[in-house]
Amino acid sequence: MKLLTFDPGSGPRAGVLVDSEVVDATTLLGAPATLRDVRAILESSPDALDRLREALPRVQAPRVALDEVRLRAPILQPPTIRDHIAFEEHATGQWTRDSSGPRMEAWTRLPIFYFSCPLRIFGSDELVPYPAATRQLDYECELAAIVGREGTNVLEAHADSYIAGFTIFNDWSCRDLQFDESQFGLGPAKGKDSASSLGPWVVTLDEMAPFYRNGTLHVQCRVRVNGVVWMEGNAWNMHHTFGAMLERAAQDSRVVPGDVIASGTVGGGSISEAVRKGYPARWLQPGDVVEMEVEGIGTLRSTLGPSTNPNQHLRFLAPRQGSLPDPMSAADLQRVRERTAPR
Repeated sequence: MKLLTFDPGSGPRAGVLVDSEVVDATTLLGAPATLRDVRAILESSPDALDRLREALPRVQAPRVALDEVRLRAPILQPPTIRDHIAFEEHATGQWTRDSSGPRMEAWTRLPIFYFSCPLRIFGSDELVPYPAATRQLDYECELAAIVGREGTNVLEAHADSYIAGFTIFNDWSCRDLQFDESQFGLGPAKGKDSASSLGPWVVTLDEMAPFYRNGTLHVQCRVRVNGVVWMEGNAWNMHHTFGAMLERAAQDSRVVPGDVIASGTVGGGSISEAVRKGYPARWLQPGDVVEMEVEGIGTLRSTLGPSTNPNQHLRFLAPRQGSLPDPMSAADLQRVRERTAPR
């Protein structure tokens, strides 16, 4: 199933996409109150997805054409977003940084993540305000597992039963702010909290089964900016599985329905990586349309709008901007292709 959040004009509601129609999930489940998003479906009962599957062919529920509603983020406000760095190409800057030493030893051993901001979540086709404090706005093309039920101390071997499905995650990144504050070593904060995009829907684990192998998604990924391809790649080579990420997230802690377990950037899925591979990439500007297409899931489309910050004199700006890298040589590019070619 494809689970989504839609707005028919009266506020957000949870639904199930069937062909090109959205079926109302509140009616399908006979819920006593409106289910406002996919998180509400998952929180309604431990067997909510099984009940939805059973109800679809037998319960008469309101339907509306997909193109007649406004899509919202499938999870309007996740309880948490744990964003990882599971792809070696991204972790090493396409092997332009040291791939040994304590930094990469820790990366090899641990599913490393940071907590992102759950308060600025945008769905597909929603206008994303351009952050006023940045001059170097980037995207990050990522995959995300959505947690379907509560758990603590979950083991990787049992993790699939906690995954409701998968979606696309765009971790918008203000690189100048990120580079500036990261000098202190606390990790990303203002570089990451202006926006995240999630969607267009959550595809349940059973529907993604043809692409899901040994805990990773073998899916083709593509990024287009204003219709021009800036990235093509495959997510087959995640170093850590979604199960390993979920195990570490739940270790001496909790995961709950609606939590986002993000993979980190698929190799090639940021602007610096696109530049190194010879794509015509540059920092993003208001008006740009960014599309992330993932096999088996769909397309997450975002348009960058003008800044909505009314303050004219911002105090906390990065004192300098970094430069984009040079394109790789043909030989270096071939080595990256060989390392990342699907097997």
